[in-house]
Amino acid sequence: MNMQENFSLKPFNTFGVDVNAQYFTQASSIEKLKDAIQFSRSQSLHLLILGGGSNILLTKDFEGLAVQLDLRGISEENIDENTVLVTAKAGENWHEFVLYCLKKNYGGLENLSLIPGNVGTSPMQNIGAYGTEIKDIFVNCSVLNLETLETEQFDLEKCRFGYRDSIFKQEAKGKYIILDVTFRLTKKDHHIKTEYGAIQSELKNAGIENPTIQDISRAVINIRQSKLPDPKEMGNAGSFFKNPTIPLAQFEDLQQKFENIQGYPNGNNVKVPAGWLIEQCGWKGKQIGNAASHKLQSLVIVNATGNATGKEIYDFSTEIINSVKNKFGIELEREVNII
Repeated sequence: MNMQENFSLKPFNTFGVDVNAQYFTQASSIEKLKDAIQFSRSQSLHLLILGGGSNILLTKDFEGLAVQLDLRGISEENIDENTVLVTAKAGENWHEFVLYCLKKNYGGLENLSLIPGNVGTSPMQNIGAYGTEIKDIFVNCSVLNLETLETEQFDLEKCRFGYRDSIFKQEAKGKYIILDVTFRLTKKDHHIKTEYGAIQSELKNAGIENPTIQDISRAVINIRQSKLPDPKEMGNAGSFFKNPTIPLAQFEDLQQKFENIQGYPNGNNVKVPAGWLIEQCGWKGKQIGNAASHKLQSLVIVNATGNATGKEIYDFSTEIINSVKNKFGIELEREVNII
């Protein structure tokens, strides 16, 4: 096991925050992963598992062992003439995995194109975009039980997916490591999802009336690139906040004060776009020190200078939360995991 001490985690988090881990190693196999866990136990060290580093904010040096999960490999199982199960190991890059499936004309993942991170973290927060969530195509995932070091399987029901949520963010948090994920995809009778106006506009601009799954993917990529900064050029973790869901009565009260408030009915509740709330509070493009709200998408907090500390970014997000609560009475919840 290649163990390094006082190791910078800057290359392993998309915010580009420069903090050190007391110990660091990469695990390219389950055996190496178990060795790393045994080492952390023998030294009584805290354990931090890193995937693509796209959904975390490191606010201080990590006193313990950071393990970068580097499990690779993709396998397939044909079920019938229209169904294939595709299993990707946790260390596979998410977008590259989506492109792999699109190249084979496997449908189901196209609306989730260009989401940063690795496959292993996708079930943790039930990633979603443009009308698709992981739960829609999820079959199961293999996990390592950190207490017993035995491998277990979690099916759809056991994962208890919610909006940007799962059992892995609730009572199972810190108890399992996701090793691989299996998806049920279509081979020909694809369900094309174009409900979102932005996708419809992209397709119309391209003169496409009967889109393929590849067309949908290209549309999503164009949309994301037009309004979301590339983490390689400006450190960020994508959407920093969840879109809040509030009771219908509360939304109707807000409509009396803010006629142009946006909302999407969800049963007796209404989902309000966090980006709209943040923008109304004057944060879009605003910078304090080294942290800023992105000029094109206020929902994204960026490491504007490349020199922001995790605490700076965290404090900046707190300012946003406070101002939205003061103006609208809605408390935003961070989507990013704070370490």
